[in-house]
Amino acid sequence: MSTPTQLEQLHLVLGDEEFLVERAVAQVIGHVRANADVAAGAELPVNRLRAGDAGAAELAELLSPSLFAEDRVVVLEAAAEAGKDAVALILDAAGDPPPGVVLVVLHSGGGRAKAMTGALEKLGAVVHPCAKLKSGDLIGFIRGEFRTLGVRVSPEVVQSVFEGVGSNLRELAAACSQLTSDTGGKIDVAAVQRYYSGKAEVSGFDVADKAVAGDTAGAIEALRWAMLRGVPHVLLADALADAVHSIARVAPAGRGDPFRMASELGMPPWKIKKAQALAKGWTPTSVGEALRIVAALNADVKGASADADYAVESAVGRVSRLRQV
Repeated sequence: MSTPTQLEQLHLVLGDEEFLVERAVAQVIGHVRANADVAAGAELPVNRLRAGDAGAAELAELLSPSLFAEDRVVVLEAAAEAGKDAVALILDAAGDPPPGVVLVVLHSGGGRAKAMTGALEKLGAVVHPCAKLKSGDLIGFIRGEFRTLGVRVSPEVVQSVFEGVGSNLRELAAACSQLTSDTGGKIDVAAVQRYYSGKAEVSGFDVADKAVAGDTAGAIEALRWAMLRGVPHVLLADALADAVHSIARVAPAGRGDPFRMASELGMPPWKIKKAQALAKGWTPTSVGEALRIVAALNADVKGASADADYAVESAVGRVSRLRQV
């Protein structure tokens, strides 16, 4: 997400991840407030309305120069659903906003007014990307939160936060902030587990770890808790596949130094070390069978199976029973 360095007048908040959208709008308003020409003791005027409800007269009033030339922010929401007339009005206003007015347009990136995003970018809008994150992007999000807070943490800490807190961005951001505040920035895995072990949702990684470790009963119990708490089938399948693929890559490489193997395998050292501890219970034959199981599961959770719950539970059980404990 871009950070304004001056009072830019046009902003495009692009995407539909609610937490990121709220944060982007708050960031813009906060920056304007810190640099605005507002009378002493007065609040910064902030007007919000749906873009599709913006009539010519109302928009003209909102975007007209203030009598006292004071700064203010106009936030136009749900721009993706605006009609042709509203889009024309917004683009006209965005092309030449009056002094002191900061216009923030919220757009999902799709909808019938999809072309508006490109037009706003051509007009010089500061773009704040707020698309929903995929499961593979969450580790990067956590790492970025700690970086923003001025804290350096190990990959193990990042993974522990993810596994302990879950996939909700608001909760992840709050956890990073809380951990930083309460530990003075000295965060280790023990601190994360002390705060969040057993408090958050059971993640797909909990299930996958138990499955590839050969703990069938534990894996099935964790899986049922995860499904009860609403963890999507696709995330459960992805986590299981990731665990199996990690063993498939690490097992043939043997028990070398994880740090030296990292670049060759394209995996972080902590992940290699974790897979090495589990690989001794796997053979080339059992790994090959597990790879076939997770490949079939990937198709099942994306529509090939009429019962995704059964498909995931069956795959978890079959994979866990393949490991020789």
